[in-house]
Amino acid sequence: MAAAMETEQLGVEIFETAECEENVDSQEQPKLEPFYVERYSWSQLKKLLADTRKYHGYMMAKAPHDFMFVKKNDPEGPHSDRVYYLAMSGENRENTLFYSEIPKTINKAAVLMLSWKPLLDLFQATLDYGMYSREEELLRERKRIGTIGIASYDYHQESGTFLFQAGSGIYHVKDGGPHGFTQQPLRPNLVETSCPNIRMDPKLCPADPNWIAFIHSNDIWIANIVTREERRLTYVHNELANMEEDPRSAGVATFVLQEEFDRYSGYWWCPEAEPTPSGGKVLRILYEENDESEVEIIHVTSPMLETRRTDSFRYPKTGTANPKVTFKMSEVMIDAEGRIADVVDKELVQPFEVLFEGVEYIARAGWTPEGKYAWSILLDRSQTRLQIVLISPELFIPVEDDAMERQKLIDSVPDSVTPLIIYEETTDIWINIHDIFYVFPQSHEDEIEFIFASECKTGFRHLYKITSILKESKYKRSSGGLPAPSDFKCPVKEEVAITSGEWEVLGRHGSNIQVDEVQKLVYFEGTKDSPLEHHLYVVSYDNPGEVTRLTDRGYSHSCCISQHCDLFISKYSNQKNPHCVSLYKLSGPEDDPARRTKEFWATILDSAGPLPDYTPPEIFSFESTTGFTLYGMMYKPHDLQPGKKYPTVLFIYGGPQVAIAGAPVTLWIFYDTGYTERYMGHPDQNEQGYYLGSVAMQAEKFPSEPNRLLLLHGFLDENVHFAHTSILLSFLVRAGKPYDLQIYPQERHSIRVPESGEHYELHLLHYLQENLGSRIAALKVI
Repeated sequence: MAAAMETEQLGVEIFETAECEENVDSQEQPKLEPFYVERYSWSQLKKLLADTRKYHGYMMAKAPHDFMFVKKNDPEGPHSDRVYYLAMSGENRENTLFYSEIPKTINKAAVLMLSWKPLLDLFQATLDYGMYSREEELLRERKRIGTIGIASYDYHQESGTFLFQAGSGIYHVKDGGPHGFTQQPLRPNLVETSCPNIRMDPKLCPADPNWIAFIHSNDIWIANIVTREERRLTYVHNELANMEEDPRSAGVATFVLQEEFDRYSGYWWCPEAEPTPSGGKVLRILYEENDESEVEIIHVTSPMLETRRTDSFRYPKTGTANPKVTFKMSEVMIDAEGRIADVVDKELVQPFEVLFEGVEYIARAGWTPEGKYAWSILLDRSQTRLQIVLISPELFIPVEDDAMERQKLIDSVPDSVTPLIIYEETTDIWINIHDIFYVFPQSHEDEIEFIFASECKTGFRHLYKITSILKESKYKRSSGGLPAPSDFKCPVKEEVAITSGEWEVLGRHGSNIQVDEVQKLVYFEGTKDSPLEHHLYVVSYDNPGEVTRLTDRGYSHSCCISQHCDLFISKYSNQKNPHCVSLYKLSGPEDDPARRTKEFWATILDSAGPLPDYTPPEIFSFESTTGFTLYGMMYKPHDLQPGKKYPTVLFIYGGPQVAIAGAPVTLWIFYDTGYTERYMGHPDQNEQGYYLGSVAMQAEKFPSEPNRLLLLHGFLDENVHFAHTSILLSFLVRAGKPYDLQIYPQERHSIRVPESGEHYELHLLHYLQENLGSRIAALKVI
């Protein structure tokens, strides 16, 4: 999305005394004494900023995250579980893996603080900024990753295998599983490779954790971490220097899917292996193949004379072609000795656009628990129609160039094997993609049950338990002709609302559901009690009724629930207190399992408390003209004195009088398809909307006074291209309007280099001080 340089876009609301006096009623107004902001030199501001950045950066990054619970299954031992997580320790700026032991019993008279124990021994894997490969840089931009070290990890419970990327390498260690639990830091094992370039997106095979997959140069590879066997699975990318001649990729999510739909991977291991008569097995990977030959190439030239390099990117501007996408499947035959016997690359029996008419975006994908079907959530280009489809591996045939042989393969696929559209929803607005989709193990061959979240029915995202009948299609491929859009639709047998009301279930940015199939409960995060706070709730999906809140009011919580639903961790904070991380035990009566209660068990990170001179912001609310309650947050000056006028800074998309804009979209026809068309439609059907919504087209309305507009932009921005700022400047010059400009030559959409980040914030403060602090203003918040 078009977020501007970490802090989004900053507007500054200024109400000068003269302007206020011209617009007030004729009745007598109280005279307010002007407040003059204390002025600091650039060096003084730099010192103040450095101290605050150090504290805030430390507090934000220190909180542990990405938790994983593992049962110890030791009846005689003192600990029930071990919990793993990513965090930084002390002054170390590098993310790494830690664990804490969870005791079976606690002394309830005292607060237990769990100790952080490093899982990994020190090893050389850290990279300084600027040493990341181009692929890593761009992925970090899409994921908004600002820390260094281990960004994520994969874990296989049964074997105790960890897999993670660090620096330029992929590493694995074992803890838990049949090997027991370590008491000393482990030395990571490097997954050796013949690949000359960076390997990305490593994943453990859930059916056999000795095998991993990864992306190298836009193709999928696999490797065995025990035998060190390695094999390239796909051959769609040729690593040509000329991007125009090398437009295809396999297993890689393209730009728009990463930036606007939060999907960062393009391949999915099947959770189960198919045994073979010879004692071997078949491992499967579903993957997407993209052809970007019709997508425009954007060239971004570095302004640094010593480099003189040009970066090129495929970037689909609104109204232009998106990548052509299809599903494929790779089948890897493993012999009885655990080595690769054969690899078969498979394609759909009919073209993707025939089977899935009108589909533009593969928003999500995966496998059902038994691996019987792959599933996918598909969107049309306008993002007003969503389909959930099941795809059997039988729908894929080996890739064959010979036309006659290929026809034989097509004829071998029974007519009964088709895609199955198990759910569809439409809207006349747009559909927001989320991560909530849970498939239950199949208990009947002709039915499938799942939990899905939808906003289309009420305008609020809520959970629904849906049962669809897997009905054979009337379409007969062998008879020729093309399928109708409704041919693959399965009837919905039952759809039960699990939650309801004027609030929403959270389903993005780390929030998801946890299903307890034994107790028939679903845990979720939502805003039932207040739109200002996120809480953990539980409700029965078998007999939906009262929703129970499990976290404490007064904070916003981000929670992780154990796989057995007997423990959960909450990372919580509010406007007064920074992050605190606590562990809770869950229990409930057997005759009413939905009445779950929590018991505080231990602290993982205690809140450091606010700074001594910190004044927390105040929450306020008001009713809009449409009758909805809107909320705001106001930071008042230290030692606020009644009867004085204060300069006011308002954080919004666009400033009312003095505006500071970072990496702004100024012409919507230059932004990407996924984001822009979602809200504004296709430019051919909304020319006026695109014109009126583009600030560059309104340049003549900008103020004629200097120091009213500051623009900041990273020159290498691959998301909101620097062309947006250039176009606005051209129109401002043509209209004779003044502006101030700050360019960061080596930065992309988000500022990554620490020195650039410090300069960025320092420049904002100094600009406000010089151009807002010297004015007389009245406090007003919109």
